[in-house]
Amino acid sequence: MPSGADTWRPTTKKARLGAIKRFGFIYLLLAPAVLYYIVFRYYPMAMQAMLAFKDFSLLGGVWGSPWVGLDQFHALFAKPDFGQVVRNTIWISLLRIGFGFFPPIILAIFLFDLRFRLLRTFSQMILYIPHFFSWVIVYAIIYAVFTNNGLANHAIEWLGGAPQDFLMAPEWFRTLLVGSAIWKEIGWGTIIYLAGLTTLDSSLFDAAKMDGAGPWRRIWHITLPGIRPVIVFLFTLSLGHILYAGGEQVLLFYNPATMEVGDIIDTWVYRQGLTQLQYSLASAMSLFQSVFGLCLVVVANALARKYSGAGIW
Repeated sequence: MPSGADTWRPTTKKARLGAIKRFGFIYLLLAPAVLYYIVFRYYPMAMQAMLAFKDFSLLGGVWGSPWVGLDQFHALFAKPDFGQVVRNTIWISLLRIGFGFFPPIILAIFLFDLRFRLLRTFSQMILYIPHFFSWVIVYAIIYAVFTNNGLANHAIEWLGGAPQDFLMAPEWFRTLLVGSAIWKEIGWGTIIYLAGLTTLDSSLFDAAKMDGAGPWRRIWHITLPGIRPVIVFLFTLSLGHILYAGGEQVLLFYNPATMEVGDIIDTWVYRQGLTQLQYSLASAMSLFQSVFGLCLVVVANALARKYSGAGIW
């Protein structure tokens, strides 16, 4: 007799054809989604990877352009601004992770323990709304608050201080960038952790209360271990995006005065590809960005599984 795990698996060619015929309607429903990912996801990825090894010309197109091997990568690494762009990207990403990773966890725990339902609903609504704002709206809010005649400078003058040119000052650029990003996305992270908290067994908290455990001990010994897989999962993904520092946001926020500290890989690719028509060079940078992020995810997942017992796969 075959084992229970093998009873549903077709082991012969005839059985496999029979299974396809039997579940043909389900495969037909799945076909549009598979086709979508092939056409709009995997095919562009293949074109980008191919373009990085070619000298693209508009007349020849992707297929008709000549192969140049690693020449585009040699030109990329020889660029005088390559190191600065990569450093800016990593630094901004580390600031996002360092200051933006833990607040959603803390807020989710507070909301989970909040028993006043009306206050909890109102707090969740206030936290979630900014996530649905576009970066254009977020920048408009930041501009209204921190421009020369904005609310922040009015408050500084009222307190007797000198007004600051926040939007044009390089020393303030990363603060405004990371702060606005945390404000926009903190609610979305809170939703994810709240979903993880709802799966915890409430009897564990009741037993801990009966044993005399206070709120902090319950959080440390029950809540945090319970959502550890979610924390590891999101932290691993955030490491994989360390070379993605929010290109759309930076493109709206930066200006010639702050480009030295704000120019990142995504904005560099935008300028090289769309304004200077260096498509192959921009594709080489994007491929470097993707491969580096994939390597970080693989390494971070291996370390997470080794030291915490939880990982993405």
